[in-house]
Amino acid sequence: MYSLRLFLKSFFLIFLLSCKGNLPAQENDEVKVVEKVKKPLAKTIKVGAEQLNKVLALTEGRNVGVIANQTSRVGARHLVDTLLSLNVNLKTVFSPEHGFRGDADAGEHVSSDVDAKTGLPIVSLYGGNKKPKKEQLAGIDILLFDLQDVGTRFYTYISTLHYVMEAAAEQNLAVVVLDRPNPNGHYVDGPVRKEGFSSFVGMHPIPIVHGMTVGEIAKMINGEQWLRDSLKCSLEVIPCQNYSRDMQYSLPISPSPNLRSDAAIQLYPSLCLFEGTLMSVGRGTERPFEMFGHPALEDVDGFDFTFTPVSSYGAKSPKLENEQCYGKDLGRLVDSSRYHTLKIEWLIASYHALQREDFFITKNKWFDLLAGTDQLRLQIEAGKTAQEIRASWRPDLNAFKKTRKAYLLYD
Repeated sequence: MYSLRLFLKSFFLIFLLSCKGNLPAQENDEVKVVEKVKKPLAKTIKVGAEQLNKVLALTEGRNVGVIANQTSRVGARHLVDTLLSLNVNLKTVFSPEHGFRGDADAGEHVSSDVDAKTGLPIVSLYGGNKKPKKEQLAGIDILLFDLQDVGTRFYTYISTLHYVMEAAAEQNLAVVVLDRPNPNGHYVDGPVRKEGFSSFVGMHPIPIVHGMTVGEIAKMINGEQWLRDSLKCSLEVIPCQNYSRDMQYSLPISPSPNLRSDAAIQLYPSLCLFEGTLMSVGRGTERPFEMFGHPALEDVDGFDFTFTPVSSYGAKSPKLENEQCYGKDLGRLVDSSRYHTLKIEWLIASYHALQREDFFITKNKWFDLLAGTDQLRLQIEAGKTAQEIRASWRPDLNAFKKTRKAYLLYD
């Protein structure tokens, strides 16, 4: 009797399990659990410049100007070469800081020229000609803007964007932004630029790390009426496909001579502030923006990494040239989790370690212009902690995040 009862119980259990295995997937709890944890296959990001059908539809029958540099690529081919092969009527190439080929030093004068390969005139939008002049836009109907940005207020490509949009609005020209991912688009941090601290390294009242793409910034410039006399530019953005701002995106081409690695691009928002101090960030080494240091830190605990800046590609006359610097090697420490805040702890520690009244470069307000305010410098000099300083940013950051929602194109 007991054996029969056990047999029937086992048979019934097997029957139930076999029935459950034949249920539709949406009714099978075990299948549902698997589906929830299964990660979707990664899709290839398609940048704006690669959506040629949209580009051609907007440029057909029109005279075209292009704002481009070495990052302006359609796959492995330059955007300019691609458009010419498709019979787009290109008239002029405009180049930003670092030049059309991207090999000029930061701040180095870039002259206008002619592209040897295509014969197209190249107009520099850096130095004394940051904004396209009326005569430089003569005969052009539409401007294509395609520059790879790194997501910080002081990286000057969005300042070039501002002036291009303003000149286009004055001449009734259309601007099309061919959008690209922001490698630092996963967070927003830093002081918001204050009135009185506007410059080419900080044209807009946004944080140091704004978490937006160039296309989103363009929409914000228009929407917030930041152009001269509240002008509005005729603007079109071709967004990236299959992109979200939390993706970890590795740039295929260096956006400027001293950002040569993923680590440098991730560290750049924090380390660029050192450019307004006595410290070196490794310009003139093989790994710029992956380190910082100064010769006077030789006997300070924790500053035991050494490097010597020398004249080299991207740094013809680097800060502290030929002097052995003592500091920290950060590039070796960057992990795949990425930073989600500005690491002002490094700046604070260096200020206290160096013990120099002239630590901050105050000539022409250089540090304050990079920071977008004098408050960061004053807070560090007053002995404020990183936590206290970050807390002071919070109200402005919350207001900025609320404003930017209207201009976001990606999740």
